[in-house]
Amino acid sequence: MSHKINNRINYRDEILAAVREIVKRKGKNEFEVSEVVDYMISKNPNLNISTIRTHVTSRCCVNAAPNHAVTYSDYERLERGVYRLFEPEAKVEKMGESFL
Repeated sequence: MSHKINNRINYRDEILAAVREIVKRKGKNEFEVSEVVDYMISKNPNLNISTIRTHVTSRCCVNAAPNHAVTYSDYERLERGVYRLFEPEAKVEKMGESFL
């Protein structure tokens, strides 16, 4: 885990990589913030836990309140503390509609 831009860790890319690995291992597109924090800290104990949590729960969460100037649609909150990688197609299928 060492993607760096201007000597700074690119948290978004690192978190996405960690989440993809976690859901792959679980065989289910679902994860908890604590799983991401634990995984990332095990790889690099110098990471900021608060930044990891903020990215997952707010900055990169499609259904979070708009608290940041720049946001991303990487994750979707399913319930308190439980998220998944955001897949717009899954939402369309869930509604029983198809735009393809």
